Amino acid sequence: MAFGNSGSARFEDDPELAKFPASNGDNGFKIKYHIDGTQIPEPSSKMAKKKVTGKFLKARMLSRVFSEDYDRVKRRVLDPRGQIIHRWNKIFLVACLVSLFVDPLFFYLPVVRDEVCIDIGITLEVILTLVRSVGDVFYVIQILLKFRTAFVAPSSRVFGRGELVVGYSKIAVRYLKKSFWLDFVAALPLPQVLIWFIIPTLKGSTMGNTKNVLRFIIVFQYFPRLVLIFPLSSQIVKATGVVTETAWAGAAYNLMLYMLASHILGACWYLLSIERQEACWRSVCDLEKSFCEYGFFDCHRVKDAHRVSWFIASNVTNLCSPNAKDEFYQFGIYADAVTSEVTSSAFFNKYFFCLWWGLRNLSSLGQGLLTSTYVGEIMVAIVIATLGLVLFALLIGNMQTYLQSTTVRLEEWRVKRTDTEQWMHHRQLPPELRESVRKYDQYKWLATRGVDEESLLKGLPVDLQRDIKRHLCLDLVRGVPLFDQMDERMLDAICERLKPALCTEGTFLVREGDPVNEMLFIIRGHLDSYTTNGGRAGFFNSCRIGPGDFCGEELLTWALDPRPSVILPSSTRTVKAISEVEAFALIAEDLKFVASQFRRLHSKQLRHKFRFYSHQWRTWAACFVQAAWRRHKKRKELAELRARAINNAEPETPTYAKRVSRSTRKAVHVSSPTNSGVVSSLPKPAEPDFSVDERY
Repeated sequence: MAFGNSGSARFEDDPELAKFPASNGDNGFKIKYHIDGTQIPEPSSKMAKKKVTGKFLKARMLSRVFSEDYDRVKRRVLDPRGQIIHRWNKIFLVACLVSLFVDPLFFYLPVVRDEVCIDIGITLEVILTLVRSVGDVFYVIQILLKFRTAFVAPSSRVFGRGELVVGYSKIAVRYLKKSFWLDFVAALPLPQVLIWFIIPTLKGSTMGNTKNVLRFIIVFQYFPRLVLIFPLSSQIVKATGVVTETAWAGAAYNLMLYMLASHILGACWYLLSIERQEACWRSVCDLEKSFCEYGFFDCHRVKDAHRVSWFIASNVTNLCSPNAKDEFYQFGIYADAVTSEVTSSAFFNKYFFCLWWGLRNLSSLGQGLLTSTYVGEIMVAIVIATLGLVLFALLIGNMQTYLQSTTVRLEEWRVKRTDTEQWMHHRQLPPELRESVRKYDQYKWLATRGVDEESLLKGLPVDLQRDIKRHLCLDLVRGVPLFDQMDERMLDAICERLKPALCTEGTFLVREGDPVNEMLFIIRGHLDSYTTNGGRAGFFNSCRIGPGDFCGEELLTWALDPRPSVILPSSTRTVKAISEVEAFALIAEDLKFVASQFRRLHSKQLRHKFRFYSHQWRTWAACFVQAAWRRHKKRKELAELRARAINNAEPETPTYAKRVSRSTRKAVHVSSPTNSGVVSSLPKPAEPDFSVDERY
């Protein structure tokens, strides 16, 4: 089995490729080549045989490679799953759609003149020729690219992406046997040849057949071009999963296809209207056949003397009018074109009128069509109704699919919220709990838009998970003062283990005395952290926690213990969210790993930083400072009292001074335990063990 880093590719018989003709020198040999096409040196015992077959071996090129080794092959062969082919497919799809739009415009070339004749619009003829020729270039390029595009060997699709067949002869034979002739017919410039070389040779009575030839040629080539759209779209979908990147573009794409069908229908209706109008002229000509010819309806003979005399004497303009009283001719569904003089109007006027006619009847399934008794006209009406039903159903279905994809997560969230409301009503939850649940659901939707980020990341490779979490979390983690001393490797390890946490206003993250199972690092929002355990009655300490702070430091002390207990530590404070909070959480097991990284740092600065940002240490330090200040203040007051007493006492009474000194010392001895009781009853927080353990 070959691998991506192999230096050679082995040629073996492929049952799917056995039908291709082998080149000279291939019979009876199994040869190995390097990926770059050079031959592997053979032993000296085979030198004689090599001389005999050397000419053939030099002519042979690498015919099959794995996709991983494709970059080492010469660039003259394209990878069918590469970016070049993918981009070209999108460009060619746009070119195909433009060509499908241009081809029906050739039906607007015939124009009815006031002299009751049919002519060809020269200006439109030139413009369509240029545009159509540019579009044909894309079809020619597509043919050339297919002769240089590798294909996947069918027998190699059992595992992985398969092997690419890059032999020129095999690619050409496969393409010629499959889709070459369809591409060739689609690339032929048939309309240009028709209007510039064939139609000018049709004179006189054959002018009436011009429309038939034009219609046949356009339809003959239109179907191959239409068929090419489907495999091309399928190929784009296989490569990227969708034809368009956004849902709105997909809806517009399906709407454009519906408008294209209306455009084609309107162009066909215009050409058939001219044919029906000419059929009426011929009916009148049959009545006046003694001095009327079908060739009179060709505008090239409009100045012919016989035609001028016939036109003056004939009543063709009155008889071939839909508003004629005697109803000489039934125009049926083409009456609007004759009545509105669409066939003799300017191009843009008749084009938009025909486009509107096609869109209106396609959307209404042809319900407003008033047909005559002509079988062909009735068949056209049946086709319009059937085609409109199918296309309208496809349009609604596809657009609904595309547009619903933009709101599918919102709809799922609404359904989930409805289920939650029903569950809360069934369980008879109090109003305050219901409101808290609603706030959390609303805030979670605003933060994630219904995307399950954890499951989304789990479906990606490990390296992509690491890169994505690094992109999302690294700058935020660096904003936490406790982490800013770590190197990139440690920060990456922490980012991999962080889990997002969302809290709404009024949520209690942890209560005093409850076990701490995670440590939170605040990113956005504010929390209130307070405690009533200060060693005396009425003690209350509160502080604000904001971005960059953390809570649950008791768990870090527990994790840094070389021999931690199984029981999780208890919280020394109550933490409540006073606004919407976004944070990253480290659970106990992940925190053990992070704690090991802390221990590796072995930094006094980290120890001081932990004490500074720990609210437990802040509370203890504040109480310690308060108690020390009270002791100092009391001693100062007693010292002043003793000095005042000594100064006021008489010198003759030393016994009185001794009595005051003894009472002062006694007062200090009695007051000291009372004032320092806060510190003696409030234990000093456990010191995190940042020392390097022997295991590390």
